[in-house]
Amino acid sequence: MSTRFAMTDARLPAYARLRDTLTARIAAGDWTPDQPIPSEARLAREFDVSVGTVRKAVDGLVGEGLLERRQGSGTYMRAPSFNATLFRFFPMREGNGEPMTIPQSKMIKRSLAKASAEAAGALGTKDVIKIERLRSLADQPVLFEEIYIPKARFSGFEALPDAAFGPLLYPTYFEHFGVLVKRATDEVSFGRASDAVAQQLRIRTNDPLAVICRTAFDIEGKPVEWRIASGNAEGFRYRSEIN
Repeated sequence: MSTRFAMTDARLPAYARLRDTLTARIAAGDWTPDQPIPSEARLAREFDVSVGTVRKAVDGLVGEGLLERRQGSGTYMRAPSFNATLFRFFPMREGNGEPMTIPQSKMIKRSLAKASAEAAGALGTKDVIKIERLRSLADQPVLFEEIYIPKARFSGFEALPDAAFGPLLYPTYFEHFGVLVKRATDEVSFGRASDAVAQQLRIRTNDPLAVICRTAFDIEGKPVEWRIASGNAEGFRYRSEIN
């Protein structure tokens, strides 16, 4: 007995409809990054299509970065790595010259709030949960973050126990709310430190800041997070390779 495709355009070829169906199952949390998806043969039987059709659908999702093949193990949902992407703008090194890569995070505040105009414009709602967080390297403050997430997608986030949070928020989004961050855009500008930001970063009021505005999107392209990360402009670096 075959499984029905997700609600997609019936005029699309079978591989495209299967690709959309698998995408919907990933979004629904049917699989996690630590478990393989069903084999191509099993999916072919489940959807009553050829193995070639399944392979073409899976190839498309691998190309889009949603799945990854692991030799000898199978095909897995690929969890995007945002481990320290904001820290690429503020490179710091150990005493031996090696780069510091593991940020520490301190959750300062989590509360229901009304979004600022910019956050509401990015998220499409004013009803949000606001998070304030300080991120450090070797106990030195590097980034002060104000983060906004839609209340409708993250109901109860503000009440989670502290033990639910590690150094990164995106795994918490997925494990507790089934929200998988697929991509994010960063926009860099410069400003001056307010009293509150200066206190968190241990700098002086009106010291120059590098400000990174990030909008994060789920696998359906819907915005799920908007944040402002502020850091001392003195430590800011930007590098780009043009080929």
